[in-house]
Amino acid sequence: MSLPSSVAIIGAGMAGISAARQLHEAGVTVELFDKSRGTGGRMSSKRTEYGEFDIGTQYFTARHNAFRSELESWREQGWVARWQPRLCRIDEHGIHPSEDEQHRYVGSPRMTALSRGLLGGLTLHGSVRITQIDRHDQEWIMADSDGNQYGPFTQVVVATPAPQAIPLLAAAPQLARAAEQAAMEPGWAVSISFSEPVATTIDAAFVRSGPLDWICANHSKPGRAENCNWVLQSTPEWAAAHLDTPAAEVAELLLQALGKALQTALPATRLLQAHRWLYARPAQTSDWGALAAPDIGLYACGDWCLGGRLEGAWLSGQQAAQAVLGQL
Repeated sequence: MSLPSSVAIIGAGMAGISAARQLHEAGVTVELFDKSRGTGGRMSSKRTEYGEFDIGTQYFTARHNAFRSELESWREQGWVARWQPRLCRIDEHGIHPSEDEQHRYVGSPRMTALSRGLLGGLTLHGSVRITQIDRHDQEWIMADSDGNQYGPFTQVVVATPAPQAIPLLAAAPQLARAAEQAAMEPGWAVSISFSEPVATTIDAAFVRSGPLDWICANHSKPGRAENCNWVLQSTPEWAAAHLDTPAAEVAELLLQALGKALQTALPATRLLQAHRWLYARPAQTSDWGALAAPDIGLYACGDWCLGGRLEGAWLSGQQAAQAVLGQL
């Protein structure tokens, strides 16, 4: 096997890191690029003076055998832990115990612990927004939003949300068309630190009435110390109708919805902040796995390519890496 000089991976969320790790372990030189300072994508944790909040992915499950095997390795490393919340379902008729018995896992002591552990010694270019990739003499040259150039790379893996991937896949129209079909839904996430614990026995709930989709006592997750912190997530429909609503107003509206959902008066807040995700999750599931244009060395992966969950993102990254290795 003749290894390439370097492979670029655009996006350091779970899919991108999954692909990077497999390629690195196969002896390929890999460089990761992400518009954020760190890793994880939607496995995001927000740091505040009142503790940290998981404002993106809330937990993940494991169904595929390969992912289950990898999960056990992560648990041994201490990067993830099983979360066993007191889980409920809330609808217009009230609060009901959830019959969902899936095993749930979280990064520990925060969601980003997993992506940071997986990153290890891989090369990451943080705070770099790649806006253009051009092919010259069988190699790729990339440019960021500040005009800086990177490369040459023999192959490029695009591991961003589908709408951001479309322009980067222009050299492979069939891949760009697939990304165009993968609509993403928005979402609002609200971080709340209360002055005292909320009067409820619920740790988390799926909400099926009103603007909320999910509520969670963030402190119920392993490794979280602060016992007054909550995270709320809106429904995609509500978020779409409030994309341009000021964040402070969104936070107040969803705080009110929390009190209504829990059927209790809420304590005073010490912190109340909202974060808008334009691309919170895929609108529908796909089974592409990963997309490939091997003749020009361009690939795409992400949860939007496979199932929509964190597990799907990891598996998609694995398939992208296998496609790259198949061309070496």
